[in-house]
Amino acid sequence: MENALQFALQNREGHLAELLDFLAIPSISTQPQHRSDMVEAAQWLAEKMVDACLENVQLFDNDGHPLVYGDWLHSGPDAPTVLIYGHYDVQPAEPFDLWETPPFEPVLRDNYIYARGSSDDKGQVYVHVKAVASYLKTAGTLPVNVKFIVEGEEESGGHSLAAFIPENQELLAADVALVSDTAMIGRDLPAIVYGLRGSVYTFLDVTGPSRDLHSGSYGGGINNPLNALAHIIAKLKDEQGRVLIPGFYDKVRPLLPEERELLAAKPFDQDAWLKEAGSPEIWGEPDFTLVERLAARPTLDVNGIIGGYTGPGRKTVLPAKGHAKISMRLVPDQDPREIAAQYEAYVKSIAPPSVKVDVTIASANAPSISELHTPAMEAAAVAYNVVFGRKPILAREGGTIPVVGQLQSFLGRETVLMGFGLPDDRIHSPNERFYLPNFYRGIETSIHFLDEYGRRSRV
Repeated sequence: MENALQFALQNREGHLAELLDFLAIPSISTQPQHRSDMVEAAQWLAEKMVDACLENVQLFDNDGHPLVYGDWLHSGPDAPTVLIYGHYDVQPAEPFDLWETPPFEPVLRDNYIYARGSSDDKGQVYVHVKAVASYLKTAGTLPVNVKFIVEGEEESGGHSLAAFIPENQELLAADVALVSDTAMIGRDLPAIVYGLRGSVYTFLDVTGPSRDLHSGSYGGGINNPLNALAHIIAKLKDEQGRVLIPGFYDKVRPLLPEERELLAAKPFDQDAWLKEAGSPEIWGEPDFTLVERLAARPTLDVNGIIGGYTGPGRKTVLPAKGHAKISMRLVPDQDPREIAAQYEAYVKSIAPPSVKVDVTIASANAPSISELHTPAMEAAAVAYNVVFGRKPILAREGGTIPVVGQLQSFLGRETVLMGFGLPDDRIHSPNERFYLPNFYRGIETSIHFLDEYGRRSRV
């Protein structure tokens, strides 16, 4: 291990240069015009995995964007296997005018790497590629068997990987999955995320007349689809944030006192959080703390409303259609398919007969929660402690990483979420960034994790 750590230290400049090249590829999975960039990013990563001495490196082309696979399986039958997951696709960069520097021209500024995808997730997944390379280029071996699966659709639904996992269970078989796509508490305070919320994403279309109508001639006699849409949305939640869909909370796992204490132990500056959010005050269910609302309670939110005339000046019309994008975050033990069905049934039950309502379920991902006392979780805690000088905080996070639930469902494997991002990395926003020291420390932490997990699993 010491040789691997020394190699990582001596090659920092080269590792950074490679990451900057990776970040310069605009691998935006949601925009069709970037299809060739997606292929380029997948091929680039595959070449670097070969250079890292990984074997069986290949691209799996599905109906969507390529999956990148590679492995090294020579540590012997007694050694555990780690499946390392990440994604090379990134969020769209718009609005471009809010970026201080172009999103796909990565720059170093104030010890941060600024570029789209720097934290989410190219910088974090590349940590593990370089950790494995540091081991194999010095010792020629690893303390564990390793498999990589890196997808190109995490930001656009993950449909290819969702179909790939159940059909390739033997290829992806492992003792534990390792994912770096989460944030630490602060620069020097690491965190192991043991719980993630699931999600359901929906499209709601309300149709009224066959064309836009003059509001003077038809107003008061034809139900305006946007008005109807607003009434439907208003009936989805109460003013304190409680979701009104019948059955929505039936299977929510109660927060036991022990876990509420664990969540309360997480360092959290509410004033700083509110300032960073740019909001006047906190809001939500009064029976739960802000940390509990953000990480361990289900939600429903309108993500966008489209319809009618939105250009300059006035146009007095009753629009023919209204459209809303509505998402829900779920917690253990809510079933996303059940929630989707309850949502659709409820929306249609409250819709007036004067309009036509169509509900499309765009995605449904299960929540996840991991065991806290396993060899892999303990190895991650040791690795963080060695590199950062502090034991990691155990935390739950409000976001969704679909693959975590999928791996639990189809492979029956726990996932260790060992992230190196920071809360203010501005992921999904202009000026996304990744703290440069965490790129280097991430490589070191990954090296220590592989060593420690290999030792603990052989005991």
